[in-house]
Amino acid sequence: MSRRMTAALIGGALLGLVCVVGAYVRSGFTASPVFVFSLWYNRVVIGLAVGAPWTSTKRNNALLRGGLLGLFISFAFYTSTGFQDPISFAAGILYGVILEGWLSRSEKKLS
Repeated sequence: MSRRMTAALIGGALLGLVCVVGAYVRSGFTASPVFVFSLWYNRVVIGLAVGAPWTSTKRNNALLRGGLLGLFISFAFYTSTGFQDPISFAAGILYGVILEGWLSRSEKKLS
């Protein structure tokens, strides 16, 4: 496994923890364990997609790619909740951008 993939998976897992805490608080501490795990897992999958061995590109294009990957992957989770959690959907897009920005910034270190 490449360093980029490892870093992206770790980043996705950590961002997933942030997202889970936020969702748990927003739900009034009533979110089900299945929902919480599914949300965290969704963020790990975003990390997996962003961490794939993409060809080198300009930073702006990489950020756009991260946002689109976050959008498509988060949309799957959003639809499974019956479109009830738009904040998590938007956060998924942002997390894709954050991961790609972090990875493209340090890409020379990760190669």
